[in-house]
Amino acid sequence: MKYVLVIGGVISGLGKGVTASSIGVILKACGLRVTSIKIDPYFNADAGTISPFEHGEVFVLDDGGEVDLDLGNYERFLDIKLSQDHSITAGKILHHVYEKERNGDYLGQTIQVIPHITNEIQDWIERVAMVPVDGDVDPANVCIIELGGTIGDFESMQFVEALSQFSYRLGAGNFCVVHFGLVPVLNVVGEQKTKPTQNSIRELRGHGLMPNFIACCSSKELEKKAKEKLSLFCHVPVANIFTLYDVSNIWRVPLLLRDQKAHEAILKVLNLESVAREPNLEEWAGRADLYDTLHETVTIAMVGKYTGVSDTYLSVLKALLHACIACGKKLLIDWVPSTDLEDSTAAVAPDAYNTAWSLLRGAHGVLVPGGFGDRGVEGKILAAKYARENNVPYLGICLGMQLAVIEFARHVLKLPDANSIEFDANTENPCVIIMPECNNAGMGGTMRRGSKRTFFKVADSKSAKLYGSVNHIDERYRHRFQVNPNMVSLFESSGLQFVATDKTGERMEIVEIPDHRFYVGVQFHPEFKSRPSRPSALFIGLIAASCGQLDRVLQDAANLEAEQNRRAEKRPASDLLENSTCHNQPGQKRTCRCNGK
Repeated sequence: MKYVLVIGGVISGLGKGVTASSIGVILKACGLRVTSIKIDPYFNADAGTISPFEHGEVFVLDDGGEVDLDLGNYERFLDIKLSQDHSITAGKILHHVYEKERNGDYLGQTIQVIPHITNEIQDWIERVAMVPVDGDVDPANVCIIELGGTIGDFESMQFVEALSQFSYRLGAGNFCVVHFGLVPVLNVVGEQKTKPTQNSIRELRGHGLMPNFIACCSSKELEKKAKEKLSLFCHVPVANIFTLYDVSNIWRVPLLLRDQKAHEAILKVLNLESVAREPNLEEWAGRADLYDTLHETVTIAMVGKYTGVSDTYLSVLKALLHACIACGKKLLIDWVPSTDLEDSTAAVAPDAYNTAWSLLRGAHGVLVPGGFGDRGVEGKILAAKYARENNVPYLGICLGMQLAVIEFARHVLKLPDANSIEFDANTENPCVIIMPECNNAGMGGTMRRGSKRTFFKVADSKSAKLYGSVNHIDERYRHRFQVNPNMVSLFESSGLQFVATDKTGERMEIVEIPDHRFYVGVQFHPEFKSRPSRPSALFIGLIAASCGQLDRVLQDAANLEAEQNRRAEKRPASDLLENSTCHNQPGQKRTCRCNGK
């Protein structure tokens, strides 16, 4: 196993996660199996209870892990599925060490940062790095490790020490360090200043980590004299210094690294040249070029309460972008603070109120994402009402679905006090209730989370067609509340159709208004499984409906399904057996779990 550590300096927020993901992309394009680990030095057990204002979105994995948004970057860029163990926090490490001490595993030793904490960190990294990802039989060839924050942060010192020991233990050829630094350009003289990166590398070396590569964040390509200065003072070859300058879109970052021969330098240091090939990044280049040629715009109103922090909705933004590229449109987002849509704002801040409503009315489609708490809820309900009454495409995710149900109850069923018990525990018409398994559950990992199976019960619904008319889908969830099953028949008799449920048929997972252009609410979070090469079906539905392409998209899906059915009918039985879901090993008699024979 080879390891690539990406560690930052100077300031955070420069794009270290995208850089780590892009290194993984070019190594994977060279034919290597790649996995990733993110280390966050905070003492939370996971990202699940951290405010979006503090840390952006909480990304949810298949196994229910609530992790840092950088793991979302890894999954999207590398097209792999990670586990909650691929996210390491100081809280997790201390918890494990404490449990071992309580169980007597340390045989009476005095527990200290060195060696107990540092050993636990190294053991965790090695254990997780060796776990095959996405059903591969063999472990990855390379593990990309990103250490959050910047060198010099007091809280990350235990991890820096552990990684320094890890590097020494593994030896040359098995571990390399990419230092991500800032090279600012002073507007007065236009000179690229390398001193901030020099200083951060000096501190890095002082903690026992020697950089093999320097990735420099700058507004323009690094000049030759700047590279030579960094090489001289930081003891890194010029060929191992890369610039990540401003580009037109995020998919050009791996191409930047490829064009600077970063893969060749990394493969050489890790002694992988003999097992790697030239990187094939045609798909990435094609996507980056296509994005730059898009000019026809589609505007989506994003109605939420964290609109001032775009990272809160990072996966939603990426899913919208994936869908726009599939539909050949350039994405424009109008951020609409949900509180500004409320009548109470009109009296105290009329300009904000008028601006919010102007943005909402000017959008081609409306998206209400997930969230918690009652602030801004009434504004989101008004946005759902506007979309329903004006035949504007609408996608409600998690809370956005629940509020669409509440809106329908208030204004179509004429139940003005209809609400969720999350916001009004005493409402006489509880449209949304807490799930039985979540009662008195408290905070922190207590929600229904991770990949769950959803079954379509209305085959001709828009959602079912967008997913390819399959019987079921697997999507990721993160919620405590659900639509009240006792009110489902009342809703459906009035035109609100629940087209998909869980396996019990009691938990409503997808809701639609059939005679609307596109009015869909989902209890799950489809954004977490959207990929650049495989956009989320429901996001494609929203974008297609918003730009008048939905009929064509649905017809294309029907044609594809028909073609696949024709091919299946013509395929010989032996071929069907060969391509069925079989799990036998070479040399064994063929068996298949799908029929048990």
